[in-house]
Amino acid sequence: MTQTTYVEPAGGRPAGSTADPHHARRWLILVMIGLAQLMVVLDATIVNIALPTAQHELGFSSDARQWVVTAYALAFGSLLLLGGRVNDLFGRKRAFLIGLAGFALASAVGGAANGIEMLIVARAAQGVFGALLAPAALSLLTTTFTDPKERGRAFGIFGAIAGGGAAVGLLLGGVLTEYLDWRWCMFVNIVFAVIAFVGGSSLLRHRPSEDRPKLDIPGAVVSTLGLFAVVYGFANAETHDWSSPLVWGFLAAGVVLLGVFVRIETRVAHPLLPMRVLLDRNRGGAYLAVFLLGIGMFGIFLFLTYYLQQNLGFTPITSGLAFLPMVGTLMVSATLSTSVLLPRVGPKVLVGAGMVIAAAGLFWLSGIDSASTYASGVLFPLMVAGVGIGLSMAPSMNVAISGVDPHDAGVASATVNTGQQIGGSIGTALLSSVAADAAASFAVGKTPTPQLLADAAIHSYTTAFTWAAGIFLLGAVVCGLLIKPGVPEEIETDMPVVHA
Repeated sequence: MTQTTYVEPAGGRPAGSTADPHHARRWLILVMIGLAQLMVVLDATIVNIALPTAQHELGFSSDARQWVVTAYALAFGSLLLLGGRVNDLFGRKRAFLIGLAGFALASAVGGAANGIEMLIVARAAQGVFGALLAPAALSLLTTTFTDPKERGRAFGIFGAIAGGGAAVGLLLGGVLTEYLDWRWCMFVNIVFAVIAFVGGSSLLRHRPSEDRPKLDIPGAVVSTLGLFAVVYGFANAETHDWSSPLVWGFLAAGVVLLGVFVRIETRVAHPLLPMRVLLDRNRGGAYLAVFLLGIGMFGIFLFLTYYLQQNLGFTPITSGLAFLPMVGTLMVSATLSTSVLLPRVGPKVLVGAGMVIAAAGLFWLSGIDSASTYASGVLFPLMVAGVGIGLSMAPSMNVAISGVDPHDAGVASATVNTGQQIGGSIGTALLSSVAADAAASFAVGKTPTPQLLADAAIHSYTTAFTWAAGIFLLGAVVCGLLIKPGVPEEIETDMPVVHA
């Protein structure tokens, strides 16, 4: 009788064999990777709910408050590409463990902060170690799950964490702030990190890279400065006019520096981000999808949180609970899309359809008014948006790192995280500006009353939802044109087949 067995590349042990301890413990490894990814993603939102309490206790100004969030985004977003290449050069297990240990230490410092300066430094340090940890987690997922069907299920779970982690952060931040102390929004990372560190130390194997090229120092410096300038420019857009040099000046500098970075990468012997990673049509479309999904997702979380708390009177905890239906539908659609649908229809259909469904949910959500309730105006649109985001996010992350050379896995994973992080920064700034303009225009020439202010706020939210829906539709068209039809070969047979 003929049997089909999957084997690892380069003469490794059969991936389906329990003699391979790494493979035999693959689902436990997924738990460790998932914990690390959850910690990184939720930290982008968990402190938001705690900020008013922290501000009152530490006595810092409202202008300084935004830097508690921005410091993390700046360090994380600008260092991701460098962190991904460090993973490739020095080993993913080492990078994973160092990232966990550093993130836990930075979280401890932030939780013990006695002033705004100490808190901002801790948040920046979290971003630095997060930039090392996030690419390690995603590339470890790729090297751990070698069977295409199992990899689909694993990516579905990972994609659900990446898509829903921000909402979980809102809920967890509310619970910790209300029942314990705002400092536990930092200390809780230590719990996640310790569990993942102990598990990673015992479950993961160090696999040294067979090819150890030199680090592209010029590319690393220019890309870091370019990404920093882009994130900093959009961060300033939240508190400054778009005509301010702090906004357009840094954005322009970022674009120029990233252009120089591309030029460098086409000329150096060992590029930080090889253009072969980006120029594959499927992979390029997947990166763009993650970027655009990041813009829309952060818009949902930001403005819906405002609506729930300021207009419906929800507490931080009930606001977090309100997002759980979306997280549920997102997890189901993410898992099904990669394990069942992706091997059958390919990424083009899933990414396009997912973005259209998410856009439909946001257009529906934009119909809320002052008479709406959570059940009548929010619940079902939110669930529809979750289905769409899960349907497109998880396949995009799978395709984005499938088929890359092993020594490029880290930087390919980092590019996924970079797309999501930069997308989130752009979405927060762009949609905040759009919402502020909409609120101001709504109130022009009218007598200010409490009802008018409430209606103006709701109008600003619905305008932001409409813009986010438009971005999703644009993504469906552009990504649909970029991504090739059919099932990519690396998805069908991600591992070589041996007939015994």
